[in-house]
Amino acid sequence: SERVELAVQRGGMKGKALQSKTWPSKTQVMSAIPADCLVKDTGRSLRCAAASAFYVVFCGLLAWKFLPRSGDPLSLILWASYAAVQGTLAFGPWVLAHECGHNAFCDEQWIQNLVGYTFHTVFLTPYYSWQRSHAVHHSRVNHMTQGETHVPLLRKSTAPEPASLPRSLLTHLVFGWPAYMLAGITGGPSYGRTSHFWPFSPFRNGKRELFPGSWKRKVLLSDVGILAVLALLWHWASCTSLAFVVAMYWAPLLVMNAWLVTYTWLQHTDVDVPHWGPENWSWVKGAFHTIDRPYGPVLDYLHHRLGSTHVAHHVCSAIPHYKAQAASEALRAAFPQLCLYDPT
Repeated sequence: SERVELAVQRGGMKGKALQSKTWPSKTQVMSAIPADCLVKDTGRSLRCAAASAFYVVFCGLLAWKFLPRSGDPLSLILWASYAAVQGTLAFGPWVLAHECGHNAFCDEQWIQNLVGYTFHTVFLTPYYSWQRSHAVHHSRVNHMTQGETHVPLLRKSTAPEPASLPRSLLTHLVFGWPAYMLAGITGGPSYGRTSHFWPFSPFRNGKRELFPGSWKRKVLLSDVGILAVLALLWHWASCTSLAFVVAMYWAPLLVMNAWLVTYTWLQHTDVDVPHWGPENWSWVKGAFHTIDRPYGPVLDYLHHRLGSTHVAHHVCSAIPHYKAQAASEALRAAFPQLCLYDPT
């Protein structure tokens, strides 16, 4: 159709995602990953966590010690630059907490949950709540009704909707993450309106429960940490000033959230990447319709290859980030027509 042809022309993958394919079984896909890629090294993971945390703390100390607080134009430019750098650095620990939620950090569960809970809570992400919703996302990637996060809206009309790029970027990058956390915006329609902070009414209203059984207790356990961080931020502001805490913490947090939304948006969205209904979806289709993209050596290092090895991550989320490149190369060699890569 004309719309498909236009998508192929605009997309960086030139229609590869829409080509007819022979789909392997899940067993065949998993067997292509070298066994060593599933071996976790606790010491290495902890060193990565320590390095990521050090960068954030050191950057914050430099800002606290040396940046002017006069409010003049130069001061504002310096603080905006700090927010951009600190928010970029902060996404590194957040990614490692995400790895903890996948049981990919280490074999010692108490260490894994301690690191994950701490890193996510510091950045106001409810650890167990997001661990659960993100596991649902992995189990139903590109499923039109049971998927979770970045699920396209179902519309009866086939006419394209006009979109404002600035408005779309603003709503996604600034408001997208808190809107999803608070009210399940872009979540799957099967789960109704959801909240990562409150698993009860009025949010528990879908055909499926996003937080069934014991997960409700874990959501509340996540809330305890979030409330503690908010209390500390309030105390910090009362001892200094609200403007100072906004500059030191909230502005970098907005940048970090923007990185999070950017990565997940680009990993699962392209003009020629399809989504399926229940009758056509399969786990293998979903896993191979995520997209690897280049972010350069600096961001790959700081963000632990989150965006450049995402296909392998969806095939097996238990792979630690330092084994993801080897797993990606193995999958690309075994399934060259299925692995998606967009260099743009």
